[in-house]
Amino acid sequence: MKKIFILLFCLCISHIKAQEYFPTNKGVKTTKSSLIALKNATIYVTPKQVIKKGTLLIKDGKVLNVGKSVSIPKDAQIINLNGKSIYPSFIDVYANFGVKKAKRNNNFSRRPQYDANRKGYYWNDHIRPDTDAFNQFKYDSKKAKELLNAGFGVVNSHSDDGIMQGNGVLIALNSNSSDAYRILNKKSANYLSFSKSSKSRQSYPTSRMGAMALLRQTYLDANWYANGNAKNSDLALEALNNKKDLPQIFRAGDYLNSLRADKIGDEFGIQYTIVGGGDEYERVNDIRKTNATFIIPINFRKAYDVSNIALANKIALSDMRKWNQEPSNPSILAKNNVPFALTTYKLKSIKGFSTNLQKAILYGLDKTTALEALTTIPSKILNNNSIGNLNKGSYANFLITSGDIFDSKTTLYENWVQGNKNSVTPMDIKDITGEYMLYANGKNYTMTITGKGTKQKATFKQEKTKINGKFSFKNDWIQITLNDNGNFTRLSGRITNSANLMQGNGVDNNGNDIEWSASKKVKKEEKKKEGKKKKDKKTNEVVSISYPNIGYGNYNIPQQESILIKNTTVWTSDNQKVLNNTDVLISNGKITKIGTNINSRNTKVIDGTGKYLTAGIIDEHSHIAASAINEAGHNSSAEVTIEDVVDPSDVNIYRNIAGGVTSIQILHGSANPIGGRSAILKLKWGENADGLIYKNSPKFIKFALGENVKQSNWGDNNTVRFPQTRMGVEQVYIDYFQRAKEYDTKKKSGKPYRKDIELETLAEIINKKRFISCHSYVQSEINMLMKVAEKFNFNINTFTHILEGYKVADKMKKHGVGGSTFSDWWAYKYEVNDAIPYNAAIMHKQGITVAINSDDAEMSRRLNQEAAKTIKYGGMTEQEAWSMITINPAKLLHLDDRTGSIKVGKDADVVLWSDNPLSIYAKAEKTIIDGAIYFDIKQDLAKRNAIKAERSKLINMMLKEKIKGAKTQAPVKKTKKLFHCDTE
Repeated sequence: MKKIFILLFCLCISHIKAQEYFPTNKGVKTTKSSLIALKNATIYVTPKQVIKKGTLLIKDGKVLNVGKSVSIPKDAQIINLNGKSIYPSFIDVYANFGVKKAKRNNNFSRRPQYDANRKGYYWNDHIRPDTDAFNQFKYDSKKAKELLNAGFGVVNSHSDDGIMQGNGVLIALNSNSSDAYRILNKKSANYLSFSKSSKSRQSYPTSRMGAMALLRQTYLDANWYANGNAKNSDLALEALNNKKDLPQIFRAGDYLNSLRADKIGDEFGIQYTIVGGGDEYERVNDIRKTNATFIIPINFRKAYDVSNIALANKIALSDMRKWNQEPSNPSILAKNNVPFALTTYKLKSIKGFSTNLQKAILYGLDKTTALEALTTIPSKILNNNSIGNLNKGSYANFLITSGDIFDSKTTLYENWVQGNKNSVTPMDIKDITGEYMLYANGKNYTMTITGKGTKQKATFKQEKTKINGKFSFKNDWIQITLNDNGNFTRLSGRITNSANLMQGNGVDNNGNDIEWSASKKVKKEEKKKEGKKKKDKKTNEVVSISYPNIGYGNYNIPQQESILIKNTTVWTSDNQKVLNNTDVLISNGKITKIGTNINSRNTKVIDGTGKYLTAGIIDEHSHIAASAINEAGHNSSAEVTIEDVVDPSDVNIYRNIAGGVTSIQILHGSANPIGGRSAILKLKWGENADGLIYKNSPKFIKFALGENVKQSNWGDNNTVRFPQTRMGVEQVYIDYFQRAKEYDTKKKSGKPYRKDIELETLAEIINKKRFISCHSYVQSEINMLMKVAEKFNFNINTFTHILEGYKVADKMKKHGVGGSTFSDWWAYKYEVNDAIPYNAAIMHKQGITVAINSDDAEMSRRLNQEAAKTIKYGGMTEQEAWSMITINPAKLLHLDDRTGSIKVGKDADVVLWSDNPLSIYAKAEKTIIDGAIYFDIKQDLAKRNAIKAERSKLINMMLKEKIKGAKTQAPVKKTKKLFHCDTE
């Protein structure tokens, strides 16, 4: 009932302001004039519109007029602000002020939940656009005081809980009023994130790619619902459709997730305002291309305590760089024309905001841009012109300061919100900071006063000896107690009009009355002529950004070159041909000539004498370079794609190219019978995620059989998801393909249909536009899936792992399926007990296309040695073995027309080896992808030395920080999680 009243009150607030209608029972009713003129101030109407010696006229909480020659009415209260400045109060556009943080219910059962709790809402509990922060809001006077003292006048608050989080509420920090006045907009913005709600334990989604798929499907369903096609009512979709015209604010949290969020927004014509993570500088060109406005936290990390050598060695270079580079993030964004607002989000204490902001300015952030980031840009994000400026008609939200708002020496006196004054530092308190020569009781002391306002404090010395003492300055009176070796002298007095002289009376240790005085010392720099600039404060040297911004990153992305590799042994992988003493010419990213005595102008020549040139290795089954591998929330996750979560900063990309790998397929894991879609990459170290993904690559999806999908190895709590048996797995496939067939028929009929990303994907399989790579072990299941595929008139493309392939090789050949297997992994779980190392050779001899894969970050960088094992186990020739990691996986991936062998016209994905590539002594000396050298063994040695030097430089910087007294944090070891098929 209270909220309804507040809402009605908000709707008629302008009329209430104009004419009060409340009765009074407290005597004669009088109206207090709220007309106030603040004159002779430097007024920042906007960050770029500044008025010197101006007047700000306010009435009833709004700006009535502002300018240099404002006519002041007779009944106005006049405040003379000579020498002072007025700024618009700050706006925090991303806050949770007054809205309690959602708490996770720890009483949940440990058994997974697959269905939603909420009836009448969307099928997923983490979609909560119906949440209304207005209904949860409760004004917090204590927190408001902290924000007011930091310069904030308005906050945009919300409930940060869920993937779709509902709308926020815009609040003026007016502690002298009620919610009816201070709530400026009860539906200020709509909020989203990739994080699940704490109010539900519904399993789906379990991954970032699942969250992205869920967002896509929700938008599709909302459009379907809005067109009146749904038979059911859905309060969540109704709320989403009702809020689609609000500003859309997406909490991403780091630059990678910012790009992912923007990708979804672009797909549905939505321009998100993105809450970043402070690391946007690492890929600022990509950030700029989003065309988004960002909300940037400035929670710069403290230096690491590197005094302990052993602990310091555990700190990743990337983390050291972040400490060094983060303060320059706002400046870099500004220089790259990326609009942004600043927020207190992620700060442990509001008090740290001003300090960090001044640090950002010290690192190059322009002060005008900083003020825009706290005023006009937040107001633009919220589509609210009445805040963030002091134009006529805007709210009277402003700061009164002693000078430049971003100068550490400036005092913030008052923060007015809706015309109500909030005192931060009493304006009538003089600034008496400085060094004084104090004479009392026949002795001279040096008195140094620091601080601001009522918090000014003093220290005392007699010559070089510190003297204990107490000091206070209140109501223009100075009180001093000196403790000189147990002899106490008490002094009381005032400052003279000159402000450089103090004097008064006191009592010495024996009770005798004395007089005292203190004169301010004028420092040499204060005597210098006005206008001479002081030396800027020193900042740490900001180390260069590499791509990715970790050790071994590239400072410049490798570019295509014309390259001539001369006089080398070429393993072509083309019909197993070996060419001795041969030249290979690379131009425009392609192999253009193969022969002898090739000459070419303006070409980089590489002597390949005594070396071997091969096609780049292709790993058909990899799990590196991804932020997630499994979406385990459902028994089918065909709607998700690994392309959404490619991680270009994974150092395993570099390790792979150092091992001669040029292409990989990142497969979804084996958490469910129907997994997610694949990502096929060229390992162009330093490129962004999109730059790694093959252009126009064939479409693949991961299926899985065996123990993992039926959850027999997931523990006793995971016994509720279907299927729980191998025969249940078969029924999952039949059911989903039948549904996909019916869906595809309806879609092709031209009748209205609800677009379902999951069934769209499965329909692509039936229509032979997407290929299956299936995790498999046991022969019975391998036979089963081939029969299911034949029932729906398509073929399985690849059985991966396939460690019992030797048992069913004849049937695989008849079906037309390939095999991608391990060289000699076996007996690591029960269903692998029948595996043998001769598996690859047996399948090959049956005429099956066989590849050796890794499924492991460590194995993937030495696949050349894994291929060599097939010579020992099965008598394969060198060229047959080498084909299993080059042309054969290319065939399985339907890329053999582009890569996998050295042939004129193919992509220049080649590796120059120091020795026979199958030898354990062979090293990849150069790895070339699309005609650009992405790995060079000599450059690798240079990078190692550079990393050592950079670590030393950053450690020395951090040691200096600690010596200067700065707070530090304990060293933290960064551990890279390595993914496998069963990684949850």
